Amino acid sequence: MIYTIIFLIFAVIMVPLAMKAVSDKNITHAAIYLMAFLFVLSASFIFLGASIVGAVELLVFIGAVVTLIVFTIMLTGGKELE
Repeated sequence: MIYTIIFLIFAVIMVPLAMKAVSDKNITHAAIYLMAFLFVLSASFIFLGASIVGAVELLVFIGAVVTLIVFTIMLTGGKELE
């Protein structure tokens, strides 16, 4: 029962983060929302017992992909989307 409640709390946190990552006009903020979403998703994987999947997601997606996106935005001078 407690596992279901905690998973639902993670789900309630993930849905607004995903919506903000897709709909935010500032591309830097969208990348930060994506990073937060992936962190909560990784925490939910670890909580559900798939610790290897959660660790790989932390290392690969948050550690590499989102960092690459943020550096690309910073180097190219990412502007607000129109």
